[in-house]
Amino acid sequence: MPTERIVDGAGFNELMHHPSRLAVLAFLSGCIEADFGLVRDRCELSDSALSKIAKTLEEAGYIDVKKGRAGRKARTWLALTPEGGNALAAHLDALQAVAAAARSAAEHEADANRQAG
Repeated sequence: MPTERIVDGAGFNELMHHPSRLAVLAFLSGCIEADFGLVRDRCELSDSALSKIAKTLEEAGYIDVKKGRAGRKARTWLALTPEGGNALAAHLDALQAVAAAARSAAEHEADANRQAG
């Protein structure tokens, strides 16, 4: 019996496959918007790493970056866009499909072993 291919790429998003980008998107999915420092701290990133990630995700249309002031301090806020939310959901669905296929393959293998033994 031919082996069914588990990973076909459907729904996977190479841009958000990187753990730090995925963490930022996942964190922002639970917020209306978040202060740069909060995202940096919760995702355990350096300022420079988050700046680079934010630029990449903003260019892709996955997040909005808003700069402003809070009192005398310059502030930056990040927010997930609807497009970013949809892309994240599709990526997570693809990961769930891989896990489901693995469970199914393991169950099939276990059944085959029981029948053989």
